[in-house]
Amino acid sequence: MNMLEVNNVSKIYGSLHALSEVNLTVEEGKWISIMGPSGSGKTTLMNIIGCMDKPSLGTVILDGQDITQLSLPQLTEIRRDKIGLIFQQFHLVSYLTALENVMVAQYYHSMVDEKEALQALERVGLAARAKHLPRQLSGGEQQRVCIARALINYPKLILADEPTGNLDESNEAMVMNLLHQLHEEGSTIIVVTHSPEVSKHAQTTVVLEHGKIANIINN
Repeated sequence: MNMLEVNNVSKIYGSLHALSEVNLTVEEGKWISIMGPSGSGKTTLMNIIGCMDKPSLGTVILDGQDITQLSLPQLTEIRRDKIGLIFQQFHLVSYLTALENVMVAQYYHSMVDEKEALQALERVGLAARAKHLPRQLSGGEQQRVCIARALINYPKLILADEPTGNLDESNEAMVMNLLHQLHEEGSTIIVVTHSPEVSKHAQTTVVLEHGKIANIINN
């Protein structure tokens, strides 16, 4: 079964074609990376796949559902229920502890469960740091909090935007190991990255140039 089908998708801003007739299929349980230079359309494609934006033309089928015609509130529900987002900039709430930042995702999805949130932090090796504020955590630890938050609602698709972009080599290895564990457990993973080393972890690399798919490489 396909987790994602992007069919002839274009995104147009005035005279700028950020994406032009992009076609992409991602099978359930696969790991792909999306690469390309700045301005190639990576972020635009990620925003559309992640239900944060809508295409100007074309259709997007996510987990069997056409999300193209949905309203913004409906897209928010899809994103909340089916997608785990991992950001380069972390987007943690500065005045909440690591545990509370994970529990925020629970709050918007269903019911808050502190024990479950703590288990999510334990899974990423941060149970001992649960009561720490973001400023008391290293960059690698903050990224792992983001991963715990992304996983708390058992998403069908994990969408990561430059997940190692702000990390040193050791923390990058830790984050990639976590993604490998999730993939082995059956998660579908899409990673947007500038890094060829990060891209090599995926089964397939999709290369964007000028808003179009220039190449698809099986790793």
